[in-house]
Amino acid sequence: MAYTNSSMVAYTKLSPNHSGQRTMAIDRITPHCVVGQCTAEGLGDWFAKSSTQASSNYGIDKDGRVGMYVEEKNRSWCSSSNANDQRAITIECASDATEPYTFRDVVYKKLIELCIDICKRNGKNKLIWFGDKDKTLNYSPKSGEMILTVHRWFANKSCPGNWMYARMGDLAEKVTKALQGSSDSGGGSAAKGMQASVLKNLSEADAIKNVGALFTADQEKSGILASVSLAQFILESGYGKSELAQNANNIFGMKCSLSGNAWNGSSWDGKSKYTKKTQEQHTDGSYETITADFRKYSCIEDSIADHSAYLLGAMNGKKLRYDGLKGCTDYKKAVQIIKDGGYATSLTYVEKLCSIIEKWNLTQYDTKESGGEVIRWYRVRKSWTDAKSQKGAYKILDNAKKCADQNPGYKVFDADGKVVYEPKAAEPAVKVSFLVKVSISDLNIRKGPGTDYDRVQFIPIGVYTILEVRSGKGSSAGWGRLKSGIGWISLDFVRRI
Repeated sequence: MAYTNSSMVAYTKLSPNHSGQRTMAIDRITPHCVVGQCTAEGLGDWFAKSSTQASSNYGIDKDGRVGMYVEEKNRSWCSSSNANDQRAITIECASDATEPYTFRDVVYKKLIELCIDICKRNGKNKLIWFGDKDKTLNYSPKSGEMILTVHRWFANKSCPGNWMYARMGDLAEKVTKALQGSSDSGGGSAAKGMQASVLKNLSEADAIKNVGALFTADQEKSGILASVSLAQFILESGYGKSELAQNANNIFGMKCSLSGNAWNGSSWDGKSKYTKKTQEQHTDGSYETITADFRKYSCIEDSIADHSAYLLGAMNGKKLRYDGLKGCTDYKKAVQIIKDGGYATSLTYVEKLCSIIEKWNLTQYDTKESGGEVIRWYRVRKSWTDAKSQKGAYKILDNAKKCADQNPGYKVFDADGKVVYEPKAAEPAVKVSFLVKVSISDLNIRKGPGTDYDRVQFIPIGVYTILEVRSGKGSSAGWGRLKSGIGWISLDFVRRI
């Protein structure tokens, strides 16, 4: 294949840090965040050092200038994955130095243009974002398709940062529209933000992943729990798929007029509206269908910001309607405050929101205590990049350690993805087959070989077959795995036959 380079390049400084000509055809684009508002020259100087041991094909600096550091024909060292870098055009983008690693508008707009250029020159007319690692890496792009991948899937990193990660769907949509001849291709301001249309065909889980970072960022500013606002988004908009969300980016059902309230910091322009029929539930449980005017927003971020501004500023006479919500760290209390303030007419609103929060473990998106202290959530996973394997998220490290101890192969990670606890590897099982006699009525069967595993039940008095023996906490003779598969028993309290 004949490879070409972008004509958008304003500065070139080729890095020695690459693997020579790539061995696979280009069918991926991987945007990264630099974690700093760099210049094209500064990024080139850094990549030029052999000691850096890193590079990218392109870079976009803080002013939107494109630099080239590894030609497209060659594989850069950018994603912590040989397999990904062999197939991907990698792009480092100037960003803020702290999470969510926000890009300037000029940088995001240039990223859209560069992706369009890359796709065109490589014969692609569609850019795809699945929002799911396994689905993406198991997908074989068809002719004309390019897919988006991210660094965080291959290493314990936040890259490309939560700001960009939340916009990957928007990036794919804008690029695809441009490639397929739509006039709405991202030529406007990049500040437009995420459009609800990117959520239309996503699964419920993927929709949450795509917008989760937006709610975390909002909590940083408003002090309202991300888990609560995210649950309201799910309930009010059906994971962003409702008529109001899709046509007006209104993900909370915010009407043009709300209890006669006006509040500071509204992101609504004061005139854009969407009219539709809606049902209201009365206090006696009956419903009434009415026609109402709803706010229309330019993007999801504006809808989130306006919703939070309302919750913080709405008045009931001379008192704040939702007094106590800001800084509340108990989602059940926060939901009750919202209901008591008259936010919803549904008689089961509190129960619905709490159920949604617990179903999707939405507290993982919460970041602050009421005093502004960061909650150091500890997550129990097989690896940081394997979010689907997560067994739980804990504020207390000891609780996270206990969970890891009870789940072989799992580790405890802090909020930055660093391993803070890894259980010692269990001694290899000794495969055996022998009979034991249980003569006591209160011997526990446990899920694993040790007293730190949960109890299943008591084993009845009788004779049983043991297939494996492992050492473990609470037994000097070891633990035996029952042939039935129900669990393990301590061999301290049995007699071998």
